[in-house]
Amino acid sequence: MSKEVPLDDLAATIGDYDFAYVLTVSDDQRPHLVAIRPAVRESGGLEVAVGRTTVANATARPEITLLFPPVVDGGFSLVVDAIASGGGDGTLLLRPTWAVLHRPAP
Repeated sequence: MSKEVPLDDLAATIGDYDFAYVLTVSDDQRPHLVAIRPAVRESGGLEVAVGRTTVANATARPEITLLFPPVVDGGFSLVVDAIASGGGDGTLLLRPTWAVLHRPAP
């Protein structure tokens, strides 16, 4: 079961979650993920502090995904696709392009 989240509502929706995983792709096409706590910027973008591997992956392939796991059993995961930029200081700026709440059908 999925419900698309309008990008204008994303900041409020993120407030319902404790943390997210940022998923990037390495040079050998393997997934790389780390747990983060994104900060919502006034522009509607997100800011995340990450390590060197995530920065390198996002610099080479800026299309990333954030996965916010459900807070309660049976709850919705929040999946956000975004374009990453920056990273020189270990901080990525993310411009969300799509978001959806998702959980398995009952």
